[in-house]
Amino acid sequence: MQMSEGVEWAVHSCLNLAWAEPGSAVPVSKLAAFYELPAAYLNKQLQALARAGIVTSSSGPRGGFRLARDPAAVTLLDVVTAIEGSQDAFRCQGILRHGPGGREGVDYRAVCAVSQAMRHAELAWRRELAGRTLADIMASVESTSPRTPEATRHRIASL
Repeated sequence: MQMSEGVEWAVHSCLNLAWAEPGSAVPVSKLAAFYELPAAYLNKQLQALARAGIVTSSSGPRGGFRLARDPAAVTLLDVVTAIEGSQDAFRCQGILRHGPGGREGVDYRAVCAVSQAMRHAELAWRRELAGRTLADIMASVESTSPRTPEATRHRIASL
């Protein structure tokens, strides 16, 4: 499975919003400039996050994006689902139905060993993402680079 680059951009943008000045909205232009990303494409990712209730946006001279929830209440799965959608990565097409011994009317998603193994792996992946929050990532970054929050605020202000 391959996720789009929008997932990486969205997670990093959420972290930057979490470290931004409290109460301030960060314009998409500054979020994009932070990593030299195309603002129009990043804006699409941020709009998807807004539809999912992860960020909010405001317009006007002081407009921009801010986190809508506490970082501890936003999981990596929330972000991935907002950007990529909630469809299963593996979609069993029931090809066994057309192979030797195949029968119509059998739900091969339920009885196929390949389908079951793939679903089991995807559930483990989703559980792992659901168990990690933005706050967890922030804590990990801050433990190795304690100046990151301050440096992020400074960089956003200088863009």
